[in-house]
Formats: sequence, structure tokens, C-alpha cells
Amino acid sequence: MNLFFAFTLLLSYLAVHISPARFALPALFGLAYPYLLLVNIVLALTWAVLLKYEVLISVIVIAAGYAHLTNYLRLSKPDSDTAGTFKVLSYNIRLFNAFEKGTRGSEKEVLEFLKNQQPDIICLQEFYGRGNPDQKVREIRNYLGDNYQSHLKVMGSGGNRFYGVVTFSRFPVAGRGEITHPHSPALTIFTDVIISRDTFRIFNNHLHSFGLKSMEKSFIEEIIQQEEGKTLDEMKNLSLSLKNGFVRRAQQAELLKGQINLSAYPVIVAGDLNDTPVSYTYTKIRKGLGDAFVSSGYGAGFTYRGNYPANRIDYILYDNVLKCKFFDIIKIRHSDHYPVVAYFTLSR
Repeated sequence: MNLFFAFTLLLSYLAVHISPARFALPALFGLAYPYLLLVNIVLALTWAVLLKYEVLISVIVIAAGYAHLTNYLRLSKPDSDTAGTFKVLSYNIRLFNAFEKGTRGSEKEVLEFLKNQQPDIICLQEFYGRGNPDQKVREIRNYLGDNYQSHLKVMGSGGNRFYGVVTFSRFPVAGRGEITHPHSPALTIFTDVIISRDTFRIFNNHLHSFGLKSMEKSFIEEIIQQEEGKTLDEMKNLSLSLKNGFVRRAQQAELLKGQINLSAYPVIVAGDLNDTPVSYTYTKIRKGLGDAFVSSGYGAGFTYRGNYPANRIDYILYDNVLKCKFFDIIKIRHSDHYPVVAYFTLSR
């Protein structure tokens, strides 16, 4: 059993190197990395208590992936002094919980939270409303105050409803653009903002989700609850949905990274990437960029808190002309994601 779980943990490490479009199996184990790691830690402790040399099986495999562990867990508490910084907040707001009855996180509560936080740049994903999207954004700007400018990208969802991503900035906006992800509801916009006479390009992303059907969602919930009764066909449908999500996000990561590399300005890349740090998507996008959690976070980095196992899928990545002074995951329950916040200074 120990050899099996050690092997699966090793297999998860391949997820960062192999595109799921070529071979998707490592991506599945990469998704499960935190839990495979936990099993291996328990097994190593068991052998240690028994004073058996088999403790080396998991210890060596865990040590081989230490860099991945540090993308999930930070034990060195950073200095929380944020004087002289500007604040970036990214938040998947789950449609303002419009379809989640009996839960917290209404539009009023989310906007009140944002107003109290007073970020300089706000990147929202799963932005939702009815009627005129531009009018909705104007109303939000008026509520937030302090002369925010905005950049909105939506797609219609029928019934006079819209869904998309929006970026708000207290800094002057010098330009706006978007990346089209073919055959996918994924959305990426980039907004050029002027900070202390320097221009920065802010990428706001919501990459392809797994798009699980209600039957498959129910199946995952039953797995979590250790219930039985689902068929092999449903397992197959679930695996196909997972594979499709991995492949789509890998393609979108390559497209996004191409645009990051073409940017004439230093970048901040924020949003819900729907993939973990042990993934091809994250590794591709992060290359050459800092990760605000890794540089200035503390504790476990989990940002998703929905019905499925907790994981880290929301990020703020940044160019090395910036220095991240502090990063925080704000544990409020207005959505199935936690908002993430980074405080930056210019390092040049």
C-alpha cells in the first residue's frame, strides 16, 4: 500500500511537466496532490513509530516534491506592515449566490465587503446580473466610491442575464483588451493601469471549469460522503469531464502565457485558474513570475471551500519589478472561494 501511494505521489509531480492534451493521467493525480501527500505523511509516521526502514519510502518521495509542498504551505510568517503599498484583491464571487438559496454572500454583502476592504485594484470572476451590464457596473462604482474605473467582459446567459469578469481600478486606466478562448466560457481581460507613472497590465482570468453535470456533482458528493450505488458509466462520464477541463485549461494557459510574454508592460496575473499549483496550467502561467502566496503568504494556501475537497486554485502572480509585502486569504463565506489579497510596492 505504501509503495502504491508513493508511486501516485510521484506521478502527481509529472502533472507540471506534461500537457494534459498529450497525456491527462498525471493531471488527475496532480489535482489530488494535497491528499496523496497527507496519506504519505501518515504512512511515514506509522513506519517511524514502528522503527522500520520502510519510512524512507514516503520520506524520499515527499522530499523529491518539496517545491510543490511550499506552493501549498508557508510556515514563515511574513511582516504584515503594508505601509506604502497598493492593494490587489481577486475574488470569484459565485454569481453573487443568485442560485444558492439560504446561503450568505448576496450582492449587498459582497459589495459591502469590497467597500470595507478598499482595494486599489479589484478582479472579480463569476460576475453576474440582469439587465444592462454597464449600468450594473456604474452602480457598483458609485457604491464603492473613490472614483474607481472599470473594465467589464460578459457573455449572455439568456433571460436578460449576463455573466463575466470585471476589473475595478483606482489608478488611471490607459488601455483595455481581452483574450478569446475558443469553444469555452472561460474569460480573460487585461487592463493597463498607471501606477506612479509606470504602466502595468492587469490580467483578470476565469479559466475553464470542469463543467460537471448535476449527476456528476452528486456523484462526487457521494464519494466524499462514502456512499455507494453509482455505476461504471457515471465514473466514465466524470473522468471525461475532468479530462476535458484539464485539456482546455492547458490550452488556455498557453494562450494566456503568450499574451503575457508579448506585454509591453510588467504584469499582474490574478483570478480563478481552476487548477492547482501541481498542474501544467499553473506552471506554464507562473514561469518567470512571482506567486504572492509563496513569497508573502502564511499557513495553508487553500482558496476553494465548496462541496468538493479543498484546494488552491485562486492566485495573484506578479512581475519581478514589483515586491509583494504581504498576502492574505480572507476566510469569509460569501462564496465557494475565498478572496485573496496582495500588497505590492515598486522594487525599481
